[in-house]
Amino acid sequence: MAQAKIRLFVEHGLGPGNSVPVGRDQANYLFNVMRLGVGDHVALFNGTDGEWLCEAVDTGKRRGMLKCVSQSRPLQMPPNLWLLFAPIKKARTDFIVEKATELGASRIIPIVTDFTNSERIRQDRLQAHAVEAAEQCGGTFVPEVAELTKLSLLLDAWPSERHLMFCDEARVGPAETLNGCTKGPWAVLIGPEGGFSDPERERLMALPQTTAISLGPRILRADTAAVAALTLWQATLGDWV
Repeated sequence: MAQAKIRLFVEHGLGPGNSVPVGRDQANYLFNVMRLGVGDHVALFNGTDGEWLCEAVDTGKRRGMLKCVSQSRPLQMPPNLWLLFAPIKKARTDFIVEKATELGASRIIPIVTDFTNSERIRQDRLQAHAVEAAEQCGGTFVPEVAELTKLSLLLDAWPSERHLMFCDEARVGPAETLNGCTKGPWAVLIGPEGGFSDPERERLMALPQTTAISLGPRILRADTAAVAALTLWQATLGDWV
């Protein structure tokens, strides 16, 4: 069976014999940069139909056409896991979105807390980073990067069935586990570089769905904490086990 070395996310339906138009940017990448020609293969996914092996049938400089040949991988949905994090410096926020995608978050929600340093994001740019991460890691699903929202408003409407893993820097000490916790919808909450305020901590601890944990004996940078927390959750309650 033919194999494809290039994977791309597309916003078109994928299925037996489907034709998939290629826009200017992707055509330039495939046919000018990577020099694919008619008959060469590309792996496509759209977040709903799994991954499909597709053949190039038109390779113009500014446009092209691919045809679905066969499904190479079914849709693999991630666990029902949200990541909530306060935006930090641009490159490190990009890192958080990329790693959250690789580690299997199903939704990524930037939040504004009392000590958040950056209260502006480019949602479209962060969504593009999630797409690129899915293309690179072999995922068939791309998590939504939500609009920036205040933590207080998010907690006002917190779903009763969703557990909340609160990574509290005030609990620095031996790393705690989620052993004994039940599976189901979860969210991981990472604070800003300045940590959480006392009122925020009190409100979070008053929420019945909250499980507060320590991530170890050292205070982690926000981007490191996100990776550590998602890894801990996946190894205990996620699709790694």
